[in-house]
Amino acid sequence: MLRDAPKFYEIAKRIIEITEGCIIVAHNATFDSRILRTEFKRLGFDYSRESLCTVELAKDLIPDQASYSLGKLTRALGIPVSDRHRAAGDAQATVKLFKMLLAKDLDKKIIQESIRLEPKHRMEPRLLDIIDALPSITGVYYMHRADGKIIYIGKSKNIRKRVNQHFTSTNSKSKKMQIQVTTVTYEDTGSELVALLKESEEIKRNKPIFNHALKRNVFSHGLFSFTDNNGYINLKVGRVNGKEKPITTFSNLKSAKSFVARATDEHNLCQKLTGMHTADNNCFNYSIKQCFGACTVEEHFTDYNKRISSIINHHSFENQNMLIVDRGRAVDERSAILIENGEFKGYGFYNLNYQINTPEVLQSIITPMHNDRDTQHIIQTYLRRNKKLKIVQL
Repeated sequence: MLRDAPKFYEIAKRIIEITEGCIIVAHNATFDSRILRTEFKRLGFDYSRESLCTVELAKDLIPDQASYSLGKLTRALGIPVSDRHRAAGDAQATVKLFKMLLAKDLDKKIIQESIRLEPKHRMEPRLLDIIDALPSITGVYYMHRADGKIIYIGKSKNIRKRVNQHFTSTNSKSKKMQIQVTTVTYEDTGSELVALLKESEEIKRNKPIFNHALKRNVFSHGLFSFTDNNGYINLKVGRVNGKEKPITTFSNLKSAKSFVARATDEHNLCQKLTGMHTADNNCFNYSIKQCFGACTVEEHFTDYNKRISSIINHHSFENQNMLIVDRGRAVDERSAILIENGEFKGYGFYNLNYQINTPEVLQSIITPMHNDRDTQHIIQTYLRRNKKLKIVQL
């Protein structure tokens, strides 16, 4: 294989050109850097580049692995590798591993330190150049100052379009951001749900100075239930106050009432028992035969409660163990959002050719994230809007 390969001095200039202003990422980077420096030294050239080692990063971000060799680590994490021990195959595997490590680096240390260490790697400060370098993909984007500090985090189904809106806006906040930003980095998520969850988590972790919006809750109203004296389960819409746990949450009162009205019509519920009708006698739907008589105690409460319970179970995570499967960053990839005992645990990506057949394999691909009321609201709202999502019960 090496018989007709070029000598090092024949490709040395090309190596200098393609690594200029870059940070070299390698698995066991110390070895690769030493080899490059040695070969260039033989040619009388002092070669020096910043580097990142995926072995060291993996030990920090994915602890307790049995082995950190490239082959065993990628196999444990479900990263497909073709052409092992060949330069192209190992390089592609390292790229996929590095992407996973970037996703698991919730504090964004890798990106922030890289920007600070390697100023040549920054984009041009002119806003038009920054926009031109961004892709039109779904993901999370990070605006940085010259020292690498993150000043704003956002998500979008079209990153380039959204950043362009920031840079063309004339409001006070946007103008201040335009003055300070020198670099915009991004992470491809493929899934809008992963982008929403990642944005929420990382704003709370990094506290960027221009992210004031998430200081308030992203929801205000919730759907609650109670059983009346006749044994019927009633639904009611109210403000979320932290004392009573809602079935699901909404951004405002209008969207909550709209949801209840839709559920009432779709499941032949009683308007009085869902808070849509306040008359003392029967509800309007009973008059047009769309209510089976719960308001007049004609329909037995057990039959009525079955329909109500199905709605509650469908929109509540309580005690559920499941995976929400959504699109990934590539055609042959899917994202997985893990819910255990009604709590959001994190997300990950897996290749369609890779079988998730044990809990250990599932845990290895999941990036742990914090569970709170905001994440519950984000997931529940997304599930209401995207009814064709694949749900895998565990």
